[in-house]
Amino acid sequence: MSATIDQTALPTQEMTLNMGPQHPSTHGVLRVILRTDGEVVVNARPDVGYLHRGLQKIAERNPYGSFMPFTDRLDYLASMNCNAAYAWAVEKLAGIEVPERAEFIRVIVCELNRISSHLISFGSFTADMGAFTPFLYAIRERERVNDLFEEICGNRLTYNYCRIGGVSADLTDGWLGKVKEFLDYFEPKIDEYNNLITYNKIFVGRLANVAVVSPEDCVAYGLTGPNLRGSGVAFDLRKDEPYSVYPKFDFNVCVGRGEKGQLGDCFDRYIVRIDEMRESVKILRQAIAMIPDGPVIAKVPRVFKPAAGECYFRAENPRGETGFYLISDGSANPYRCQIRTPSYVTMNIFEKVTEGLMIADIVAVIGSFDIILPEIDR
Repeated sequence: MSATIDQTALPTQEMTLNMGPQHPSTHGVLRVILRTDGEVVVNARPDVGYLHRGLQKIAERNPYGSFMPFTDRLDYLASMNCNAAYAWAVEKLAGIEVPERAEFIRVIVCELNRISSHLISFGSFTADMGAFTPFLYAIRERERVNDLFEEICGNRLTYNYCRIGGVSADLTDGWLGKVKEFLDYFEPKIDEYNNLITYNKIFVGRLANVAVVSPEDCVAYGLTGPNLRGSGVAFDLRKDEPYSVYPKFDFNVCVGRGEKGQLGDCFDRYIVRIDEMRESVKILRQAIAMIPDGPVIAKVPRVFKPAAGECYFRAENPRGETGFYLISDGSANPYRCQIRTPSYVTMNIFEKVTEGLMIADIVAVIGSFDIILPEIDR
């Protein structure tokens, strides 16, 4: 007879594993230190800083206008949004009035960049979950946005298009017509994405009821953007603290509904970004119809020295609230520049929501939060 093994007498111990910093599903050089009991995550602690470049100190060592190209590197998937947010902050500090046409152009490029950023989020997230084909669809559409940006500023990733007081150049002839053509082409594609992957049984099973974040926790941990709205909190700076010409447009704030699981799970954070692309299309159509003629940049002194003072400006970027806190001492350089990025704040809740999940779920959580490492490390 074979001896009976007493399972309770077997010695067990937790394992410590490294995920990253070169893991393909961590959306950059993120290291997650996993403490596991078998396949169950006991603790997942993010270890950041591998990409730190000292952007805030660089801002303080350069004139206000010279820092604009560095904002492209803050979130390289939403460079237009970061350009505009910094410009709005400096203009608020200095009391500069921007021509209306320039503000319309900024909104148009920011909403195009929001679509482009959400496409990469959609494509990379589905690839993380094992579905490679949607990523190719997302890249195909994003290339058309890149073509549009290249025509007006010459670049396809880091744009450096905004300027203090407006934008670097007016739109080329026929460019708005090309944007309309893209919108007519792109809007039906969103339904195609949903048919392809959004409601796929396996995909939903990987996301529904995983890493649920309550509305109260969202507020307590400072989550913003789609990660906040995914938990049902209808807060959008474009609506609640409107800036630029956003008050002129009619659009909806997209929120999670708990349609496939519990409110605030990975699926809700995913579906909010899909829905937001529709709303960006809606804003773009209105902006194209309403854009006025006129100059695209205000007259700003070549040696730009705002009066002593301070300001904070926050914008609704694709990943949430991106804010610039600036202090001027009357010189050509900012005395202090503090940058608030949504991805960095989002990582605060990572340990809390991953406790008790499976190792494979960590990948789903990272993808659903849509973090990007240059924002975290700055």
